[in-house]
Amino acid sequence: MKKVLMFSYSVIAYLIGFASLLLWIISVSHIIPEISIDQTPTKPFFHALIKNLGLVLLFGLQHSIMARQFFKNTFEKYFPKPIERSTFVLVSGLLLILLVFQWEPMGGTIWNIQNENILFYLIYVLFFTGWIILFISTFLINHFDLFGLRQTFLELQNKPYTKLKFKVVSFYKHVRHPLYFGGIIGLWATPTMTTTHLVFALSLTAYFIIGTLFEEHDLKKEFGETYKNYQTQTSMLIPFLKGKN
Repeated sequence: MKKVLMFSYSVIAYLIGFASLLLWIISVSHIIPEISIDQTPTKPFFHALIKNLGLVLLFGLQHSIMARQFFKNTFEKYFPKPIERSTFVLVSGLLLILLVFQWEPMGGTIWNIQNENILFYLIYVLFFTGWIILFISTFLINHFDLFGLRQTFLELQNKPYTKLKFKVVSFYKHVRHPLYFGGIIGLWATPTMTTTHLVFALSLTAYFIIGTLFEEHDLKKEFGETYKNYQTQTSMLIPFLKGKN
């Protein structure tokens, strides 16, 4: 019964985490105005800015802290180890939903490309390409391990958990973090760039970069010289450039 409950918990966490990603994409796409981050401002600019940066800081701190080994070790003292990743996914999903729905509009337009212009459609192609790269990258790693389902499913089958092997395939041959690269494209490829969207894109891009640096540190500890050699051959966030940039 305990293993069934753990697996059920991981399924719920997965659904919430996946739904939060879809909500995030829709909120920056401007396709559904009711869900867009660009609404009519209701607070003074600096009040909105402080609140928005606080939301990103909360989201970033949760990711950075819960992804570190010291947190995982502490978690395992009090809770079953197989649900650790699912808990990370669940909390991340809830905070991402909070980030989207509590994001304060700030007004202002940086650029606005009308749909009569072919560039409008080209930008949306780039937008969806970025998010497709992100989702494909999760499967190249192991989608169900990344979202915590593999851990509880193995436990349900009475099989020991085995760590994923380091492998360089597809996008990973050209950039070390295609998942973040795709997300950054998705944030910036917009035909309508408002001040609201600009702050959203800037702050989350900064989080991606900082989060990547923390992740690089953990990967070097886990895979040693194998990962260090990979670093020298493949760019961190800009495809096709060699080195650590």
